[in-house]
Amino acid sequence: MGGLSAIRYRCEYAVLVVLATVIGLLPWAFTRWAGRTLGQAFYVFDRSHRRVATANLQAAFPTRSPAECRVLAQSTFHHFGRLATDLLKFRTLSPDAMLNLVEVSGAERVEEAQAKGRGILFLTGHFGFWEIQALAHPLKFGSMSVMARALDNPHVHDFLERIRISTGNGVIYRRGALRRVFRTLSENGAVGILIDQHVQSRDAVQVDFFNRSAATTSALAVLAARTGAPVIPLFALPLNDGRYRLVYESVVEPPANETPEALRAFTQRCTDVLEMYIRRHPNLWLWMHRRWRDEESKFEESAGVFPAVR
Repeated sequence: MGGLSAIRYRCEYAVLVVLATVIGLLPWAFTRWAGRTLGQAFYVFDRSHRRVATANLQAAFPTRSPAECRVLAQSTFHHFGRLATDLLKFRTLSPDAMLNLVEVSGAERVEEAQAKGRGILFLTGHFGFWEIQALAHPLKFGSMSVMARALDNPHVHDFLERIRISTGNGVIYRRGALRRVFRTLSENGAVGILIDQHVQSRDAVQVDFFNRSAATTSALAVLAARTGAPVIPLFALPLNDGRYRLVYESVVEPPANETPEALRAFTQRCTDVLEMYIRRHPNLWLWMHRRWRDEESKFEESAGVFPAVR
C-alpha cells in the first residue's frame, strides 16, 4: 500500500508541475479558463464532495430551491478551480506585478495594530482568494506566519510551501506551534489562523454558524486573551477587472479572560464576521467541507487548530 501511495503521490506531483509550467507561460485569460474547467471537472467527477456542498447549501439557505443550490455548488467548484490556477500564475509574478493586481481596503487598521507593538492575529477562512492575499500581504505590511497542516502528499506539500514562503511569509506546523506563535507575537510579528473548519479536539467550542452548531477551534481566542494582540479579520475578493481586493476588517475585541464563556463569545464574534462575508459571496466558500458534524463524536487531540479538509 505504501508503494502504491508513493507512486500516486509522484503522479499527482508530476501533473501539478506540468499544469504550473503551462499556466506560468500563458496569459491570464487562459489561467481563468483553465481554473473554471478544472473546477467543472471536479464538480462532475467528485460526487461525494458535490453532494456535501449541495446539502450544506440547502441547510444554510433553506429558502433557496434545490436547483439554485446545485447551481451555487457548481459555482463554488469553479471558484476553487480558479483559486488553484490563479495561485499558480500569481506566484510567477514579480513583487511589483503582484501589487499591481491588488487593491487594499483597511490598510490603516493594520498599521494601527502594528504600532501597538503586541503583534497581530489575522483570522480568515477558506474563503475567496486567501492564498493570493497571503502572498501579497508581506509586500505591503511585512511578513506573517500562517498556521497550517502538512499535506498528505509530501511532494505537493513542498511545492505549496515554496509558494507560501516565496514573498517572505513563514508557515507554522503542529510541532512546537504555540511556542512559535508566542515568539512571533512577542516580536511584533503577525500570525494568520483559519477558523472555519470542523475540529476534533478538547479545546473546541460550539458556535452558531448559519444557524447550526459548529465545533470551532478556541486557539485564536486563547492567543488573543493571553497576548492582547489585536485580531483583524481579512478577506480577498475578486474584482471584475481580474484583480483582487484585499480587505482588512475592524479589530475584533479580545476576550477579557479565559473563561469558557469569554472564549466562546469571542469565537462567536469572529465566526459572525466570517459568516457575514460568506452570505454576501456564498460561491467563494468551501461548502464541500463537512463543517457540521455529530457533536457527540469522540474528540481527538491530534486535530486542534490544524483541521484537515475532508
